[in-house]
Amino acid sequence: MTLIPGITIRSATEDDAAAIELLGDTAFGMHTGPEHGDMIRHVFPTAEAIVAVDNGSIIGHIRSTTMTLTVPDERTVEVCGIAGVSVAPTHRRRGILRAMYTEQHRRTEAAGLPLTIFTVSQGAIYGRFGYGPTIRENAVTIDRRFGEFLPSTPDPGGGTLRTVTDAADSVRAIYDRWRRLVPGAQERPNARWDMMFADPVPFRGGGTNLFAFVHPDGYALYRYHHREYGKTAVVAEMRTVTADAHAALWRALFGLELCTHIEAVLTDNDPLPYLLTDLRLVRTTSRHDGLWLRLMDVPAALNARSYRRDLDVVFAVTDPFRDASGTFALRVRDGIADCTPTDRTADIELGIDVLGSMYLGAYPARVFAAANRLRAKDSGQLRAIDEAFGAERDAELGWFF
Repeated sequence: MTLIPGITIRSATEDDAAAIELLGDTAFGMHTGPEHGDMIRHVFPTAEAIVAVDNGSIIGHIRSTTMTLTVPDERTVEVCGIAGVSVAPTHRRRGILRAMYTEQHRRTEAAGLPLTIFTVSQGAIYGRFGYGPTIRENAVTIDRRFGEFLPSTPDPGGGTLRTVTDAADSVRAIYDRWRRLVPGAQERPNARWDMMFADPVPFRGGGTNLFAFVHPDGYALYRYHHREYGKTAVVAEMRTVTADAHAALWRALFGLELCTHIEAVLTDNDPLPYLLTDLRLVRTTSRHDGLWLRLMDVPAALNARSYRRDLDVVFAVTDPFRDASGTFALRVRDGIADCTPTDRTADIELGIDVLGSMYLGAYPARVFAAANRLRAKDSGQLRAIDEAFGAERDAELGWFF
C-alpha cells in the first residue's frame, strides 16, 4: 500500500526483524539485544506488525496483538493491543504515523475488536487518532526509616521471601486471580511471563536482579537501586487480591532495614498512606497516564462493560480519525447495557477520546465538562453518568507493553 509518495505501508516479515529492532532502539533509547528481541516477537508476532518502507529501508513500525482486557464488573473483552510505535527521526512530519495508524485501525475494525489500547510515550500525539488516557498512575517514594504503621493496621503475616524462579508458579496464579478483578488488567501470555522471569539486564534500569515476597493472596517483586540518598527498594510489580495481602507485603517491604527508601507506583485510592502514622511519607513524585484507549465500535464497546446504576442517555460522539462517530442511545438496567445508534437528540456531546478516558472508570465526566470537552444539557444527567461509569476497583495496568 502506498499512501505517501515514495513510502510503502506493508506487513512486516521475519527478514525485517533486525531493521525493526534498530528503529525501536533508536526511537526508545535502549538496546534490546537478540535474545530479548526474540521474546518480544513471541508476544507480538512479526507477521502482525506493520512497517513503513522508504527505498527499501524500514522507517516506521507498529506491532499489535489481541489481548484479553478486564473491564468494570469483572468482565473481559478481546481488544487490540498496540506497541512499539516508532518513526525514524530522519522521516518526521511526513504523515507516516497517520498512514500506519490508518492501516492498523483498518485491520482492527476488520477483526471486529471493539477497543484498542496501548501505553504512550508522548501525550500530545494520540488524541488526534481518537485515543484518551484511561488509567492514572502515581509514582511515589517513601523514606522507609521513618515509616511506622498505625496500631489499627492489620498484621496478618503469611508472607515469605522467595527467589523469582521459585515464586514463578505462585506469582502467575495470583496474577490471574487479580487481573480478573481489576479494570485495565490484561491476561498475561506465557511469552510475557518468560520475559519477566528472565529479567534481562538491559531492562533492569541499572538495578539488581528481582527479589520476591509472596503471600497466599498477593506478591511484590522488587529490586535494589543505589540513589543519591541511599539504597532504594524499587517495587517493580505488586498485585494483591485481598487487603490482608496488601498490608502483609507492605510490612515486609518496610522491614528491608538496610535500604533508606522505597519507590512504587500506586493507584489513586491505594490505602498505603492510611496505614501509616504519617501519611506524608508517601510522597508523590509524578502523576501520569498508564494506558490509553480508543473505542473502535461505540455500541459494542459500551455493551461490553457493566455499570453501577441505571441510565438512559443519548451520546453524540465525534471521531476525528475513523468512522466510529454517531449518535447512540445507552440504556442500562441492573448494570447491563443496551447501546444502539439512534436519531434522537443528544443529551451529551463528546469526543471519542473523552469516552475512551471515561471507559474504565478512572476519569469522571464532570472533569471533561469543566474543560468544555464534554457538553451536557442536564447537570443531573452528568452526575448519573459519573456514577454509572464508575468502577468498584481503581483501573490498573496489568503489564506494560
